[in-house]
Amino acid sequence: MKKAFLALLAALMAFAFVSCGGKEEAAEVAMVKEPVEFRLNNGAEPESLDPHLIQGVPEHRIYEALFEGLITYNPEDASPLPGVAESWEASNGGTTYTFKIREGLVWTDGVKIDANTVVDSWIRMLDPATGSNYAWFPNMFIKGAEAFNSGEAGADSVQIRALDDMTFQMDLLGPLPYVIGALAHYSFGIVPMHAIEKFGNDWTKPENFVGNGPYVLESWVPQDKITVVPNDKYWDAEAVKLDRVVYLPIEDQNTSHNMYLNGEIDWDTTAPQDQIEQIQFRDDYHATPQLGTYYYVFQNEKKPFDDPRVRKALSMGFNRKNLVEKITKAGQIPAYSMVPDMAGYPAISGNFEDFDEAKKLLAEAGYPGGEGFPAFEILYNTSEGHKKIAEYIQSEWKNNLGIDVSLLNQEWATYLSTRNMGDFQVARAGWIGDYQDPNTFLDMFITGTPMNGGKYSNPKYDELISKAATMPDGPERMSVLADAEKIFILEDMGVMPIYYYVTINMIDLNKWGGFNFNVLDTHPPKDIYLK
Repeated sequence: MKKAFLALLAALMAFAFVSCGGKEEAAEVAMVKEPVEFRLNNGAEPESLDPHLIQGVPEHRIYEALFEGLITYNPEDASPLPGVAESWEASNGGTTYTFKIREGLVWTDGVKIDANTVVDSWIRMLDPATGSNYAWFPNMFIKGAEAFNSGEAGADSVQIRALDDMTFQMDLLGPLPYVIGALAHYSFGIVPMHAIEKFGNDWTKPENFVGNGPYVLESWVPQDKITVVPNDKYWDAEAVKLDRVVYLPIEDQNTSHNMYLNGEIDWDTTAPQDQIEQIQFRDDYHATPQLGTYYYVFQNEKKPFDDPRVRKALSMGFNRKNLVEKITKAGQIPAYSMVPDMAGYPAISGNFEDFDEAKKLLAEAGYPGGEGFPAFEILYNTSEGHKKIAEYIQSEWKNNLGIDVSLLNQEWATYLSTRNMGDFQVARAGWIGDYQDPNTFLDMFITGTPMNGGKYSNPKYDELISKAATMPDGPERMSVLADAEKIFILEDMGVMPIYYYVTINMIDLNKWGGFNFNVLDTHPPKDIYLK
């Protein structure tokens, strides 16, 4: 049970003067301070704490506490801020970036961090032996990275280098206008190679842990909690105000909500869908626009989902407006494109609901009235919210298309593994932008990337995404990305967009400061404090 944690029992320094043996003595009443502990529902047990082996939002929240890369996020608007790099400059038409590393940086064990640390870390991330699911991400930026990551070339093919101890440089595939914002992502994380070499896979255990973020790992009790405490060797340690952050892996939204109401957690990262209509009137309920899309992945290589007519029929065969109004209820927006409206990139017009057209497409594919359509499952990670959405779509497909579908839920880590392997028929997914550019929603679907669990593949799509990566920022580049998305969604229906996210957070902002709302829904604990 938790109560508010900053209680300055005596916020004053008092001196009481008393007479003793003809002398006056000052009796100092020391200022007493209780530790400030911040507890949050992180939604799931993290897959790992190793920045090169993670891939989800729960893991990202912990990463922001324990590690810092060259760039970090501005908590106010998610724009890039200097992290390990104190400055940078672009050259060669925006295809080369040179970073100045901060002086005096060390890991929690006192070992120095310099430009060579960055080089060694990124090489580890890209090394096929590491087995990172997110290596495709730096592959889309750094010249030579994909060749090394695919095993076609050695590490020396990766065009990154330490010019001296405090200067790091990288060459890009093209003038990628979004690169600085993307470097805050954990796939560009800096890791303690000396600790990894010493402890192997056990380096993230509390007794072995070494980090460079504003906090250091204090404890990790699987399926119970993770706690972090301030890192006194962090370069900006004075900015850290919380004495402890506690991450709880609560999957059940009702349990989490009740704990929040009881004062057992300070930040609930979700809210029960069936209570949204009542909760939304609370002052501590916050729903704001988010750069993210909730969607279903089709297994494009498996029958009958290898037929775009089937994928289009399923996408046209349910009512999204009713879904967001009657099921999710938090202000989500029906989605017919993968990329939401962004500055300079209006969302494309996708395949809207059309039950008659859906039945026609299904009949053309050999399943008139749903007859003969093979049984299949919708896979989702354990969550009451995901379950209700799946049940709604299950009912819509039955009523509108005559198709029977069952539901399958798995806990977070198992679900991620299943989806990455492509061992499903239809799976729920969500994507929050890693940076503020349409490319963040599109490049993961090129042929063969590990995040492309649905095995979507279209050479023309791949060509357009690669072409956009070589173009300078501007309308022409946005037009190429839009052409790619039209192929992906309008023609192929590679995935099925359902709605655009809104952030849902419950936190008392009269009590906690430094918690800002931004489209990436990122809230670094470094900036949170008790008012």
